[in-house]
Amino acid sequence: MHPSLIIISYLLIIPMTKMCEMKLLGSAGSAFVTRVKFVLQLKSIEYEYIEEDLCNKSELLLTSNPVFQRVPVLFHSNGQPMTESLAIMEYLDELIPDVHPLLPSDPSDRVQCRVLAYTFDTLCYPWMKEFMLTREKERREELKQMLVQGSVMLEEAFVKFSKGKAFFGGDDIGYLDIVVGGFLGWIKFYEVVFNFKVIEEARNPRLAEWGKSMWSHEVARSVIPSHEIHMKFLNMLIGRLPPLPVSASDAA
Repeated sequence: MHPSLIIISYLLIIPMTKMCEMKLLGSAGSAFVTRVKFVLQLKSIEYEYIEEDLCNKSELLLTSNPVFQRVPVLFHSNGQPMTESLAIMEYLDELIPDVHPLLPSDPSDRVQCRVLAYTFDTLCYPWMKEFMLTREKERREELKQMLVQGSVMLEEAFVKFSKGKAFFGGDDIGYLDIVVGGFLGWIKFYEVVFNFKVIEEARNPRLAEWGKSMWSHEVARSVIPSHEIHMKFLNMLIGRLPPLPVSASDAA
């Protein structure tokens, strides 16, 4: 069967109390999925959520995102599946531009937002993930310093984009607030589990205030996963690591 037919057939047989034009395939602990949930709620878009088991990937995921095989994946009516959180966020913003617009109206400002989002995803996120999963103490310390430098970069970016207001987007939550804010649960998790503050008031005073503003927002509180969900997600990631090599002394 053609992959597109598999996707449509799968979606049609999912039990639902109410038909929704949009369906989101995700994993609860994923910050990238949190981003998409954030936008859907801000724009008051009804959707059906499908939880994916990343340890036993479904046929739906494998056929809808065959290259990367990761979440989120957004399905809208019978259109092609959409992948990558930043692309999905922009799709939703263009789909319903009059409800809580995310990107600034100025084209130059929009480009700068996209550049910072790309930088965050290609630098800060890999550092955060490796920090959680590394088994080497020295490497974790190196990554800690890299994340501190990243937080200073974000502080500078916040001052530039917020123009003295509460959010990256100004008076209200915008594109960059969601890009970075999707990781607020993980940042809090780091503080509890690893005793490490990615955002520290003395080092990042404006970002620290921004974090408080985000946590006080009703939508943020409803979509950011709990500590328990983050712990479960981390244990899943750790379970997928290759086993440690057995040393000669251990084998003796």
